[in-house]
Amino acid sequence: MKHWKRTAAVVLGLLFLIGIYYYVSLPAINIHAKGFWTFILSLLAVVLVIVAARALSGQGVRRDLAEELRHVKDITGKKSVKCMLILFGAVFLFYIGGSILSSPIVNARKYQKLLQPETGDFTEDIEQVNYNQIPLLDKDSAELLGNRKMGSMVDMVSQFEVSGIYSQINVKGRPVRVTPLVYASPIKWLTNQKKGIPAYITIDMATQNTELVKLSPGIRYSESEYFNRNIYRHLRFRYPTYIFDQLSFEIDDDGTPYWICPVKEFTIGLFGGQTIGKVVLCNAVTGECQSMPVEDCPTWVDRVYPADLLIELYDYHGTLVHGFFNSVLGQKGCLKTTEGYNYLALDDDVWVYTGVTSVSGDRSNVGFVLINQRTRETRYYEVAGAEEYSAMESAEGQVQNLGYKATFPLLLNIANEPTYFIALKDNAGLVKKYAMVNIQKYQNVAIGDTVAACEQTYVKLLKAGGSSASDEQGSQEIKGTVKRIAQGVIEGNTHFYLTLEDSDFIFDVPLTDFMEALRLDVGDEVTIEYSPGSPVCTTLSLTGPEDE
Repeated sequence: MKHWKRTAAVVLGLLFLIGIYYYVSLPAINIHAKGFWTFILSLLAVVLVIVAARALSGQGVRRDLAEELRHVKDITGKKSVKCMLILFGAVFLFYIGGSILSSPIVNARKYQKLLQPETGDFTEDIEQVNYNQIPLLDKDSAELLGNRKMGSMVDMVSQFEVSGIYSQINVKGRPVRVTPLVYASPIKWLTNQKKGIPAYITIDMATQNTELVKLSPGIRYSESEYFNRNIYRHLRFRYPTYIFDQLSFEIDDDGTPYWICPVKEFTIGLFGGQTIGKVVLCNAVTGECQSMPVEDCPTWVDRVYPADLLIELYDYHGTLVHGFFNSVLGQKGCLKTTEGYNYLALDDDVWVYTGVTSVSGDRSNVGFVLINQRTRETRYYEVAGAEEYSAMESAEGQVQNLGYKATFPLLLNIANEPTYFIALKDNAGLVKKYAMVNIQKYQNVAIGDTVAACEQTYVKLLKAGGSSASDEQGSQEIKGTVKRIAQGVIEGNTHFYLTLEDSDFIFDVPLTDFMEALRLDVGDEVTIEYSPGSPVCTTLSLTGPEDE
């Protein structure tokens, strides 16, 4: 009877430990999850120790080494211990074998085909710059604005902090970073968790407008919850077999907060060929979840494929083109992505941008690639030129007396020229100036206090360099009658703003470049040449009576 009681106590204790381990570590019950195999091996190891301990019970202390060795042999020879050793060894070898057979060493061709880029035309695929869609800030600058906004909310700042997520998404065609608040401490969680997190923050990356959006009811499912409302635990209990990748925080077109939860799919062996097969949309307020295939994901969702995964897939495509051993030894024809990436807004989707260079690391790009984070569509563009960090150094060299640091570039189409757009920040992390660097001729660097001024200088550089693209399509011309004139000062420089009859544009005429703007009056006939992305005047001429 005592034997059965001890056995029952051991089993109950083991089940309790398993429950605690599962609740804390949340492994997916899926043979493709490495965490699941770690869980199984740990469980078998514990059972093996228990079985061996029971075999040791009732034995006296050995007095010499020979007797000790005989005793160990007797223990391992017992049927129960022997079976557990064989089972543990078999599971361990299966795990190791599965890892090897899933690796690129034996599946190079399959890995190389995980991503299939299409060669695109730069000037056709990427429209010329629209200032309303240029994210002028990077994540670090967005965090400064978010913390500053939170500091002004006296009713919340003592209870909540800003999460470091800052997902970049498109909201109604505009680049926005969005992040939820989190509980400031476990005590603050205890006193506020009944109502939930009351707000999230949005930052317009083009205008730098920062808004704290209040919610009623609040966000009840988040990373800062501690028990069943923790988003990872909530998802695990709903979908015990799903292997989730990096979660992102987004809002739909109505401003409702959601957790976007991509589900990993392994297409090569046990652990290889990772892609995304499904996506779970979890309402951050109600906890309601909806699972669907990737192809059925609604268009307002922007971040299904994590950027790091997409970069990894393209590296497989570029480096394994002639097999695994060539990627390590000869490296013939091998290409890889450059260090770092950024995001580009196209067709109301978020695309990951990065350069493509040779594995030799010669600090020049052979092209660049755009990968859609929702659909995994991949476009490759053959544009040889400067690698991103070379362009950043070139921009920093123009303001070396000020000590500004360059952010990782954005890829823009300016005057039908592939161009790096770079923000220059001071030591406090604030954006002070902007730079545009031509990818193919990175000695052409334009610096400006505003994006418009920077573009104007850049277009002039292109024309001075004889760029046919800038002459043919880099600017547009309009003739008309001045309907209204207004004057403004931007960072110490006077600008005139004109509207013409039969035109919806407001034209920006910097006085430092066009002194003749002082002669303008309502009713004058003018000819204006302007940049297509934004109506910034590049040439101005009076065609009215005064000019004659």
